[in-house]
Amino acid sequence: MPEGHTLHRLAAEHQRVFGGRPVGAGSPQGRFAAGAAEIDGRVLVAADAHGKHLLLEFDDDRVLHVHLGIYGTWRFGEPPVPEPQGAVRLRLTGAGGYADLRGPNACELLEPGGVKLLRDRLGPDPLRADADPDRAWARISRSRTSIAALLMDQSVIAGPGNIYRAEVLFRQGIDPMLPGRALSRERWSAVWADLVVLMAEGVRSGRIDTVRPEHTPEAMGRPPRVDDHGGEVYVYRRAGSPCLVCGTAVAAAELAARNLFWCPGCQPPAG
Repeated sequence: MPEGHTLHRLAAEHQRVFGGRPVGAGSPQGRFAAGAAEIDGRVLVAADAHGKHLLLEFDDDRVLHVHLGIYGTWRFGEPPVPEPQGAVRLRLTGAGGYADLRGPNACELLEPGGVKLLRDRLGPDPLRADADPDRAWARISRSRTSIAALLMDQSVIAGPGNIYRAEVLFRQGIDPMLPGRALSRERWSAVWADLVVLMAEGVRSGRIDTVRPEHTPEAMGRPPRVDDHGGEVYVYRRAGSPCLVCGTAVAAAELAARNLFWCPGCQPPAG
């Protein structure tokens, strides 16, 4: 599933291609035909993202809400617009090009009240200027749940996924099994600040890079990472490999139906 930086990049691309202009909309697949007809010809006022949710606001105050889930994708192209290929749930067209949506978990039109309900159930997004990290801290500081699980709960903090979760905990030297209520406010502030920087870099580059300059392939004389997610990381998908910092074998376990990665040497249990 795409992590939050990808959705912010998608919002920026929609704004670039369609923003401020009437947008054609259709559903070649037919599953969103009624919704597409309602926004066909409307002006895209703003493209925004909150966590893993894309929000496209049109000039009738309605918002197209898209959650890609595991299989959803957007594909952009330039004119001329080709015939749709495969199961295209939604096609947006404009003078600047087109965008095809396939396989989303959610594709729906929301009234302003529905948008508020969606935002209210999401935690703060480190990539949003209006994010309030104290909202997340209020939940974390009372919880017996592990910090690793809390960072994957989109109602606690919106946007980070499995990669950012594993990497920020490594970078801050935090045992992933530490209960939220055992995390100090100072360490939470460091986690939040690190996520803001790492995810903003993800928006800029389009990939997740989390290693510090002294641990890059060039600095260490090691081969670059080869992985379909791209980017240089410390622990994600590196189970059994030596930690880039201390040499301890990276550990892995399943937590809440997702694979968790950490370094027992750099992230020892508290106490």
